[in-house]
Amino acid sequence: MTVLEAATPATLSAQRRFGVVSAVGVVILSAAYFLPLVMGFVTLPSPDVAFIDPWFSMMEVLIILLAPLMVALAVAIHNAVPVARKPFTLASVIFMGIMAGITCGVHFTVLTLSHRADFAALPWLDSLITFQWPSVTYTLDILAWDVFFALSVLCLVPVFGGSRLNRAIKVLLLVSGVLAIAGLAGVVLDDMAVRNIGIVGYAVVYPVAAILLARAFATTSDLPLGAGAGQSASTES
Repeated sequence: MTVLEAATPATLSAQRRFGVVSAVGVVILSAAYFLPLVMGFVTLPSPDVAFIDPWFSMMEVLIILLAPLMVALAVAIHNAVPVARKPFTLASVIFMGIMAGITCGVHFTVLTLSHRADFAALPWLDSLITFQWPSVTYTLDILAWDVFFALSVLCLVPVFGGSRLNRAIKVLLLVSGVLAIAGLAGVVLDDMAVRNIGIVGYAVVYPVAAILLARAFATTSDLPLGAGAGQSASTES
């Protein structure tokens, strides 16, 4: 019995909708994030200091909204693949959940506390809750995106294959994860300009993969994801 045959049409419709909404949400918020990201770099006085407002606060809010949608997309993928590939997607969901928990905690803390006058006056503020390297929050955010995000998308690479659409998703996820990990070179070199390589992976390449994922979820023939033509998606009962 295939995954498709095991589910009712209503279940499949709900599965597709959840995947499409999650993927489209990731695309929309990523596109919205791109504007303050670009403007933040344009107005950045030095690579070693944080972005200035309003771009900084806009990015914080968008990341807090984006991260849960990325977890939802990972869950949708997990639910749409053949059973044999679910260990990979389960690991992806876990890693993406860790990423979202860390980054939402970091960005909510920075957003709510960094604008307080009493907090801003603390002598150790720059070492704790700013994105001026080195700081605790900056380090945690790098851990979230350059490690756990990278692990999450790389776990999906073995899942996709078969159709041209799924192969394209596979390549984009691989590139996204590799670029995110490459951003760790900025930590090793103590140069946050180098770390921006990772931003390309999760802010540019990953949203493109999400566009293709939305298309895959919207196409009945591409469910279960990762199952190519003539490839069995059967499960043993």
